[in-house]
Amino acid sequence: MEIGDPLDFTGRVVLVTGGTKGIGAAIAGAFLGAGAEVVVCGRSAPGKLPAAGGREAVFVPADVRDPAAASSLVDTTVGRFGRLDVLVNNAGGSPDADAATVSPRFVEKIVALNLLAPFYVAQAAHRVMSTQDDGGAVINIGSVSAHDPQPGTAAYTAAKAGLLALTRALALEWAPSVRVNHITTGLVRTGSAASVYGADGGASVARAIPMERMAVPEDVARACLFLASGLSAYVNGADLAVHGGGEFPARWLAARAASGVR
Repeated sequence: MEIGDPLDFTGRVVLVTGGTKGIGAAIAGAFLGAGAEVVVCGRSAPGKLPAAGGREAVFVPADVRDPAAASSLVDTTVGRFGRLDVLVNNAGGSPDADAATVSPRFVEKIVALNLLAPFYVAQAAHRVMSTQDDGGAVINIGSVSAHDPQPGTAAYTAAKAGLLALTRALALEWAPSVRVNHITTGLVRTGSAASVYGADGGASVARAIPMERMAVPEDVARACLFLASGLSAYVNGADLAVHGGGEFPARWLAARAASGVR
């Protein structure tokens, strides 16, 4: 079967929320390198835009927690490029917080950013993609927290679990014109996550991962290219784990350490 280059996105338009830094910037750069026109958004303009192949992403200011702003973001993208082929809902995150004392306002903000915002942007994207002959693809960037909660992440965990369930629900409703998939990320080595590496720069954390290293943003970006491409034309409602195999059980690590094996 002749399918050409499935990772050539020339003529395609990609929107990456939170695409100005970290994982989002790597995703934007990967799609630029594959030939796509890329729009990124954030609440404030970055000092440097993602770039690849001599081209830069287009920045649109938007707070995607606001339904009107999310809709306007998609309208601006389509107004500039005439279409929208891929949406990557990447904006998200949360500082650690004690569930017993955290404020209702904090919880509302975390759920708004990690669950409601992806819903709002996806709704607006669907309005466009569903009218295109070749539809479109939505990719939601999730977290291993949705499967394996960690202390201090109750609101974030709940929101990310909701995002995974939302992915599966939208995949049912919007197929076949719009495919919706999810990526479960583990610990990714970014500047904003440096505080969780530990004093040894992450060496101890890496020993708990079967792949013996933390992910880098480009690992997630390559998974996005796959899920947005013709290679995954029949992949819908999937949860693609990009976490290096997860983490070894604590009891296994404890026994290994007790035996002196490193």
